[in-house]
Amino acid sequence: MEYVADTMVLIRHFSRSGALGTKAQEVLKGTNRGENIIWVSIISLAEIMYLAEKNRIPLTLDMMREVLENADNYGIVDLDIEIVMVADTISGLELHDRLIVATAKHLEVPMITSDHQITDSGVVDIVWD
Repeated sequence: MEYVADTMVLIRHFSRSGALGTKAQEVLKGTNRGENIIWVSIISLAEIMYLAEKNRIPLTLDMMREVLENADNYGIVDLDIEIVMVADTISGLELHDRLIVATAKHLEVPMITSDHQITDSGVVDIVWD
C-alpha cells in the first residue's frame, strides 16, 4: 500500500526519537520490508531543513536525502500546480500542512500523522493508532 508521511513521522522514525502510533509503526516496518511505499512531500524536506538549521531536531537535510536516496520504498513528491490546486480547496490548516495533506489527497493515499488538526480536518484518511 502507499502512504504520505507527515514531517514529524519522518523525524521520529529516522531519528528513532519520539513516539509513533501502533498502526504507524506497522506501516513503517512494512515499508522497510518492502510491503509499502511511503511518499515524502518536498515540503517535509524543507521543514526538516529549517528545523535542523534551528537545532530543533537530531536530523539534517543531508541525512534525510541520503536515507531517501538509498531506500527502495520511499519516494519524494515534488510540489506542482496540481497539488497547489488541491491545497486551494483545503482550509483550516497552516500552509505547510495544507500542502502535505494536498499531496496525500492528490495521490489518493492515506496519511501517516499524529497531528490532530490534520486528523480533525477529515480531508484524508489517517493512519496512526
